[in-house]
Amino acid sequence: MSGHNKWSTIKHKKGKADAARGRVFTKIIKEITVAAKLGGGDVNANPRLRKAVLDAKSNNMPADNIARAIKKGTGELDGVSYEEITYEGYGPGGTAVLVDVTTDNRNRAITEIRMVFNKRGAKMAEPGAVAYLFTTVGQISVPLSAAGEDELMAIALDAGASDLETGDEDYTVTTEFGDLWAVRDKLEAAGVPVGDSKVAKVASTTIELAGKDAESMMTLLEALEDLDDVQSVWSNFDVDAETAAALATGE
Repeated sequence: MSGHNKWSTIKHKKGKADAARGRVFTKIIKEITVAAKLGGGDVNANPRLRKAVLDAKSNNMPADNIARAIKKGTGELDGVSYEEITYEGYGPGGTAVLVDVTTDNRNRAITEIRMVFNKRGAKMAEPGAVAYLFTTVGQISVPLSAAGEDELMAIALDAGASDLETGDEDYTVTTEFGDLWAVRDKLEAAGVPVGDSKVAKVASTTIELAGKDAESMMTLLEALEDLDDVQSVWSNFDVDAETAAALATGE
């Protein structure tokens, strides 16, 4: 496990999730609004909106907030016009970093992101410099208690998944980008309990970091995710189990 999955695990153990910082509602509302604008307000016909609404509900967002965000996206209510941009950069040890942004002010977004990179010894890159290293896929979390690895692999492949990875706390079922929700529905129909489902950007190659470089990488990712305009951050960094444990506990 590497990149965003590794970072998510470390962040979770550190208790550094967005929800703990009070920013999760803002980011989810932006995602709902954009998803509804691009694909319409029908949750059942718009997979991206379906995901955003599931995230909202899992974070106990009031139904009225969800409905207003959808209506702003479809134009039924006046709202802010957002644009989506992906910025690229290099982190410690030559690692690749992608920063997905949803913003109503492009100049503000790039200024804040550049400042974070510069203050942490990293640097922004030209469009296309590192994006080619990443492939967009679907990922579905399944608890380890759901089934044995071989059994779940057979079920997942039959449902149309492309891979299965075993983590410390759950399995990650990987799908083609466009197959995420079809595979999730088939897993549920087969009686498999599913957790979070998301679109992820997975790197084809990884760079292992240790010591100060690993700490600097974590600080960089945290600072980027703290920006209001940033929706997601992806990287091709990797760390061994010992380093990951140390980062998670801050030791």
